[in-house]
Parts: sequence; structure tokens; C-alpha cells
Amino acid sequence: MHPAHTKEPVPATLIPAGGGWHCSHLYYSFDRGAVSQLSPEERSCVTSEFATCLDPTADGQPTRMQSFIVSGHKADFGLMLMDPDPLVVDSVHQRIMASAAGPVLRPGYSFVSLSEISEYVPSVEDFAKRMIAEGHAEGSETYEAKVKAYADRLGPANKQRLTPDLPDHPAMCFYPMNKKRKVGENWFSLPKEERVRLMSDHARSGMKYAGRVSQLITVGVGLEDWEWGVTLWAANPSFLKDIVYEMRFDEA
Repeated sequence: MHPAHTKEPVPATLIPAGGGWHCSHLYYSFDRGAVSQLSPEERSCVTSEFATCLDPTADGQPTRMQSFIVSGHKADFGLMLMDPDPLVVDSVHQRIMASAAGPVLRPGYSFVSLSEISEYVPSVEDFAKRMIAEGHAEGSETYEAKVKAYADRLGPANKQRLTPDLPDHPAMCFYPMNKKRKVGENWFSLPKEERVRLMSDHARSGMKYAGRVSQLITVGVGLEDWEWGVTLWAANPSFLKDIVYEMRFDEA
């Protein structure tokens, strides 16, 4: 990862209302036939310009930029980009395709989204009400300690949700998802209290993987065919399998 670059202020009309960042996941494949036709000089030019486009410390790059190889045949490599300015995020793809590497690359899949704080993240006030509902006397030592501990965690946690530091785990995966809308299985027809309960249970499943798996949820509503994008990073690829397999049994 790299520190934020100093740049011109982002126009207010482009900054997400919730204070988050614009995000893009991009996937590419090499055209082996086109690569084989390159002369040695052309190959050198492609390599040089390609490396420059993917250098996260180069001028004009997004605040967060992560590149990765892709296992399997769906793509050869991918990028995850985040910045307050969507034009800065999109400029990476434009520079890659306009470079000498462009003619030997084939764009595959992309997902455009925004970081956000979910409506299911309890505020300090919500957490305090839950403590009372669970039998903790308001103003008691235990109540005050638990509420303060939650308040101390919430600020940094919300900052990570909106403007995340991307972890350096060696394995990652990404997938888009929707909430069900089938008759009898419509997530959005449930009362909010029930949705909060389901998401709380779901979150507890994920917490068991703290230190082994990091997660970022970005929202694609209004921007993509899918409502959310889920990015997971793990210290070991098997942890990705484990957490997704376990969480799919959650009622949510």
C-alpha cells in the first residue's frame, strides 16, 4: 500500500455523500497471439509502460491501488482502486488501455462501487439500548464500560469502512451479491429490527475469523447489476473457503 498523494481538492459534487470513496475492481487478460507478434523493442516498451501504469507511487494514481494475479482462466490479473475522485479511479484503466500494453490486453470483468457505513452498524445509542434490553442497568459500571468500549471501537471501524487501508494478506477474492427479493423471501419486506438481528448474527460468524480474514463491503446500488461487492483478504487461501462456506449457513 502507499500513502495518500497530495492532489487538487476533489469537486464537492463528486464526493460520496456518506464520506466514503469510489471503488473499482477491474480484471484483464493478455492476448497471447498479439503478444507473440511483438518485436523485442515493442515488448520492452509494453513492459515499461505497463509497469508505470501499475506503479501505486506514480503521480496521479488513486489513494489506494492493489494489483493481483488471478488463478484460473477467467483473467490474468486484476486491480482494486479507491479514491475520493471517481475520475482518478477511472484514469487508471484509461491509461492502461492507451499505453503500449493496451493492444495486447483484453478487459474482462469490472465492478464499480462506493464504500459506505452499513445501516446495520449500530450507533453508540443503539448499542446502549441493546445493553439495557439485555438486562444491563443503565449507568451501572458494566453498562458504562461496555458502551465506552464500543464507542472507542466504532470510530476507527467506521473509518476503515469508508477509507480503508488495504491489507497485505497474500490471498484475496471478490464477488458481487444481492439480497433476495423472491415472494416469501424478500429481504426488504422484513422489519428493520429483524434485518438488524439477522445481520448481527451474520457479523458474529465473520468475527471468528478476525486476524485471518479482512473484509470490505462496497455498494453498487444504482451503479451496477449487483447491489454489493464483497472483497476478502486472507492469510491463507483456505480461510477464504472456510469463511464463505460457514457464513452461507447464516439465516441472513
